[in-house]
Amino acid sequence: MSYSNISMQNLEEVKKSLDSKNLRVCVVGIGRIGLPTALSFAKSGLTTIGVDINESLVEMINSDNFPLKDEPGYEEIFHTVISEKKFSATTNIEEGVSNSNLILLSLPTPMDENNIPDYSALKSVASQLSQFLKPNSLVIVESTIEPGFIEDEMISMITNNEKLIVENNFFIGVCPENANPGEILHDFTNLPRLVGGINENISKIIKLIYNFVFGVELIEMPDCKTANAVKLTTNVFRDINIAFISELSLMFEKLGIDTMKVLEAAKKKYNFQIHYPGAGVGGPCLPINSYQFLNTAKRIGSELNIIESSRKINEKMPEHVVQLLLDGFKENDKPIKDSHILLLGVSYKPNVKDIQLTPAEHIIKKLQDLGAIVHIYDPYFISQNIFDIHTEKNLNEIISNVDSTIIVTAHDEFKKLEISLFKQMKTPVLVDTRGIIDPEIAKQNQLIFRGLGRGHS
Repeated sequence: MSYSNISMQNLEEVKKSLDSKNLRVCVVGIGRIGLPTALSFAKSGLTTIGVDINESLVEMINSDNFPLKDEPGYEEIFHTVISEKKFSATTNIEEGVSNSNLILLSLPTPMDENNIPDYSALKSVASQLSQFLKPNSLVIVESTIEPGFIEDEMISMITNNEKLIVENNFFIGVCPENANPGEILHDFTNLPRLVGGINENISKIIKLIYNFVFGVELIEMPDCKTANAVKLTTNVFRDINIAFISELSLMFEKLGIDTMKVLEAAKKKYNFQIHYPGAGVGGPCLPINSYQFLNTAKRIGSELNIIESSRKINEKMPEHVVQLLLDGFKENDKPIKDSHILLLGVSYKPNVKDIQLTPAEHIIKKLQDLGAIVHIYDPYFISQNIFDIHTEKNLNEIISNVDSTIIVTAHDEFKKLEISLFKQMKTPVLVDTRGIIDPEIAKQNQLIFRGLGRGHS
């Protein structure tokens, strides 16, 4: 299907293009979120092209090889839209943008070494859009960004060539993604989404498009910055509450109180939203989102003391995990130097193949600094090099060769393990950071057990 010039500010024209499947879509950034987004648009019957700088990923997609094996429900969709020629990928952004009416940006916004959000990918694409964007196109930013980034920076970069004039022949809005890795299909088709446009009309058009593709509730915000503020608020709320529970768990350890028992009882109260302690908070969202708010506050001269304190707490948790291990070794009169330590899980969250900002990395470094030899078993990373460590292919084979095990990630596979497995360790020291192991059962099996927040003194 050839390119058709559609005025993306005309509600009726956009509606007709959706009904006729004539609207062409380009998704820039086809990673963890961008690829499912592109597949969703293609599944709705809209010809969609994905753009990414990762050549091997593009080649993989165009070879009909699905890259996200840990995202249930998408593999069948992927093969269908590929065979129907509704979806393809390219590294050539000009090819994708110049032949599309709707441009979706699903690009990473990581942190630099100073914990400052890095918008270089978005800025680079914005400068290219100024060259290749067809008049009357609509750009929708799905990436999570600071409030005001669209209005204060991105528009001026796109209109740099003076050929494009916002609200005249170029339109922009946001619809921040709202999905958890490993559950994206469910979340895309069930969770409400936020919409913010450069004006009210564009907001309505974005709602029309996303309702056509996803069929979920779309919450219209007065502008782009408000929509982005809501997205950050919801994620940072979680980061803060995890820090709150983690900090309590450190106190409960000293008091001989089991945090898990506290939480199970507390969640029965109608207004208590449960969060769990852990080895730290990782992933591409929560830590970064907190720093995005902190960066915004610094830029405008505000203070966000609670967020700042929460970040410090969450970032200290890997160190506490190592202290739990050292305490267990002390009980057994075992030196940490030259000991063999097995980490169960390196993913930042359960049941996904993703190590972005995983707390496991910090635990590994601290253990290596103490002279320990670290082994990794993770069902999502079998026989791979992760953090310069070749991961194990078989848990049963390695367990008898290690002195201790630390459960870092609550993969479903680990929840099903028999406690007797850990009795095979040379020194039976078991550290559980995710509340999987019952302390009493561990004690009954003569394990030296340390559970994060589980009430040992």
